[in-house]
Amino acid sequence: MSPSAPSNRPTVRLASAIALLTALGLTTACGSGTKPEPTPAGGRAAASSAVSAAAQVEATPAAASTSPSAPGSPTAPGDQQVSFVVNGTTTYGTLHIPPNATGAKMPAALLLPGSGPTDRNGNQPPQLMPDTLADIAQQMGDDGIMTLRYDKYGTGQTGLGTYAGNPGGLDLNSFVQQATAAYQFLAGQPGADPQRLLIAGHSEGAMIALEVQQAAKPAVAGLALLEPQDERLLDLVTLQVDQQVDAAVSAGQLGSAEATTVKTAVTNGVSSIRAGNPADTTGMPGPIATVFQSLNANLAFARTDDAVYPPDLAAKLPSSIKVMVTCGTADTQIPCSTTGPLVSALKAAGTGGPGLVTLPDVTHLLQPAGSPPTTNTLAPAAQQAIHTFDQLWQ
Repeated sequence: MSPSAPSNRPTVRLASAIALLTALGLTTACGSGTKPEPTPAGGRAAASSAVSAAAQVEATPAAASTSPSAPGSPTAPGDQQVSFVVNGTTTYGTLHIPPNATGAKMPAALLLPGSGPTDRNGNQPPQLMPDTLADIAQQMGDDGIMTLRYDKYGTGQTGLGTYAGNPGGLDLNSFVQQATAAYQFLAGQPGADPQRLLIAGHSEGAMIALEVQQAAKPAVAGLALLEPQDERLLDLVTLQVDQQVDAAVSAGQLGSAEATTVKTAVTNGVSSIRAGNPADTTGMPGPIATVFQSLNANLAFARTDDAVYPPDLAAKLPSSIKVMVTCGTADTQIPCSTTGPLVSALKAAGTGGPGLVTLPDVTHLLQPAGSPPTTNTLAPAAQQAIHTFDQLWQ
């Protein structure tokens, strides 16, 4: 959503902070695609409980009750519509069977979307339609890999499910459980090779992939972490806002004293949220206030997401797993400058390659830099990286 433009000078530059929060899923109710809900009564206590839940997720990924919604399993090549039940919510997805499927066991990959109201195809209709996950499914299928992608909570056919009456109850743990259920459903397909089960996660989906991997059975053989969220959520928000403020100062659109005031407000807001309290947005510039109002409205999700430091999860990976991390040099949402700790953790864990793959002039959506909003084709460098990962399982 777009706030009305306030009269202060940094509005134009800082408006991109709103785009960041949209991509992170915090301008909607916990990534649900709905308008932010007010913080419920007793919200501080609930937020404290949510942080405990996040710690439990990191230590022991939650188990989810799952079951297929219909007998039989699709085997015909192409996109097949499927569904499974997780904790009482029917989750709808697409199982893509490779065109050259022979009936023999094949590698199978779960595709996880980025944050926000991003559906099974990687879209946020009607404004953002890059088809990121649909394109990845097609390419993996051409490389002989079965894939499953699904509408997570708050998107597509799935909707909010059992959270319809309490969208503010969605936290990171909810999405990890749903992804775990999807992995189990994929592993149960008759064509899936239990020795070649993979997860490819985009943006926040990459962090969730690391969560799911911890207790996945059968074990995950490979991870493709595509433009992964590699920092704590609120650290990433702070970084992005600081960069925009610095850019406004350099352009002469914001004075140094004003910049200091904005950065201090951001620091204070982050500290409040981490302490379990809504951020005080009084006196914040319009776009920054909108950012923190969205965080306040999604406090349970924001705090449980922020409690996870992705390099800590990467450090726990078994040495047997093969991992690819992509870094697009034109990705302004999760810049390459933040990738180092994640890559170092993977090396310390002794994981196999390909490791870090830098994608020249590729954006966060894996598109060529400067692509128009209507672009729905992966950049050639991104296609090649995915193909390289796929070849490991042939």
